[in-house]
Amino acid sequence: MQVRAQQNDTIDLLVWRHLGSTAGYVEETLELNPALAKYGPVLPHGTPVTLPEPKASTPKTLPIVQLWD
Repeated sequence: MQVRAQQNDTIDLLVWRHLGSTAGYVEETLELNPALAKYGPVLPHGTPVTLPEPKASTPKTLPIVQLWD
């Protein structure tokens, strides 16, 4: 997915806005766009960024705690 940075965007903010999570996506984005590191923490307005494809999310299940058996 190709997106463009808005004013004062960081990579993690851009990833969060479009993918809804940063878990692993920021690293994948930097691998897909190695030239982004030269801009520093804040990307220039209009910088094209290729984002990874979103992963299928699996809901986390928590163990059931029973107070009385």
